[in-house]
Amino acid sequence: MNVDRSSALLLSTDWNAEWMRLQETRRKADDPAWWDRRAKHFRPKETSPYAHDFLALAGIRPGERVLDMGCGSGTLAIPLAKDGCRVVAADFSARMLDELRAAAREAGVCASDEGEAGIRPVLLAWDDDWDDAGLGENSVDVALASRSIATHDLRGALEKLDRVATRRCCVTLACNAGPRYDAEVMNAIGVSVGESIDWLYAFNILAQMGRAPEVSYLASPRKDTFDSLEEGVADFARMLEPGHENKINELRDYLADHMVPNDEAGQPGPKGRLQGRYTLDHTRLTRWAFISWEPPHRSDSI
Repeated sequence: MNVDRSSALLLSTDWNAEWMRLQETRRKADDPAWWDRRAKHFRPKETSPYAHDFLALAGIRPGERVLDMGCGSGTLAIPLAKDGCRVVAADFSARMLDELRAAAREAGVCASDEGEAGIRPVLLAWDDDWDDAGLGENSVDVALASRSIATHDLRGALEKLDRVATRRCCVTLACNAGPRYDAEVMNAIGVSVGESIDWLYAFNILAQMGRAPEVSYLASPRKDTFDSLEEGVADFARMLEPGHENKINELRDYLADHMVPNDEAGQPGPKGRLQGRYTLDHTRLTRWAFISWEPPHRSDSI
């Protein structure tokens, strides 16, 4: 295939349709009820290395209006509020927003539903009507989606971010095995885990939208902890795709051989969750593609 034909194929491919087909093959994304149950484990105690690196790349100015879509318990929203930004912190988990409010109080920043200053929590999903939530065109300066794009309609999500922001949009998507998987564990028990190319779909869609996306990369280490072997098996079993349920015994044997005492047991992890008594003898590392672009209605005066 020559260069011209390759270019034509890239330009003519409906990357959002390809994305939708990919989603049909994947495990269904966790719903708000699942995140509600886990929300109490995710209160941030300090700015994590990932959040620090993300904010450094985002280049947000003090006092700007920022949308943090999929905000969780405030990993980005709280340090942004401390810098004087007016943050719309949106998430589809009501319990996660409760944790955000509590974490904001502990951090000494305002989390008001009126949104006069500091953080305005908003219950919002990607597929909701954003205008009804007060997020109309050009309503913020910067729109963020950090590790939070979980939607069947990727182009629709990117267009919503693009529409509400006047100056800059920033998202991160996995570019290796992704946060759901520990490739070392899965490979050891004979379960193949492919490299995620989610970020390439986003990049191609943005290019077809007429944007000029820029890409940088972040590395995020994760330390999995658990209080018993069976708790670890239950947690890691979520990584098994349909058809691999027969690998549970091999998973149990691997964890039994590689679990070690956790020297930080009982202490808060990066998201505030108390660490368990055991961990594994290796660190899981997720690589993220940080994609940023300027909306077409960019204003240098803001």
